[in-house]
Amino acid sequence: MEPLRYGIISTDAGDMTVAFYYDVAPNTITNFIQLAQEGFYDGLTFHRIESDFVIQGGDPRRDGTGGPGYNIDAEFSVRRHGVGVLSMARNTDPNESPANPPRPEYANSAGSQFFICLNAKTAAQLDGQFTVFGRVIGPAGSKTLGDLGSLPVKDKKTFTPVKPPLITKVSILPVKFKETRTRR
Repeated sequence: MEPLRYGIISTDAGDMTVAFYYDVAPNTITNFIQLAQEGFYDGLTFHRIESDFVIQGGDPRRDGTGGPGYNIDAEFSVRRHGVGVLSMARNTDPNESPANPPRPEYANSAGSQFFICLNAKTAAQLDGQFTVFGRVIGPAGSKTLGDLGSLPVKDKKTFTPVKPPLITKVSILPVKFKETRTRR
């Protein structure tokens, strides 16, 4: 059996430790881990920053249109898009609404781009329509996320940052369990 893993997204603003939701998105996590281990994310940027919504990265073109050259199937779940939640970006179906889920060609269009939620209230509209696969954990990661989310943007339509923050490396590490001893 393969050990559980976690990630560290290192940026020029600091590190964010990420716990994965293996129970709801195993294939998405496998894809993210594989890309990270190949160095795909190293040197990319967060090309979109909506200060009251999400930050988005993982695009080699740096404009929201790029990917790894393939798509993965969606793994929608009941997990909510709260602050610090990682979710896969995908193409939006023009006919999509809360009552009308995305058609398969749109739902299954994710590849490498991901976003991290900054505000649970504004991100709630994404629930059940995007693949949630992890969460930023710990106070240092939360601070880094907040710092990234507050960077100025030069374009209010595309939410392109004035100076797009760099993803220096995404590291994948095994979860180590701490042994506890009971006293007799």
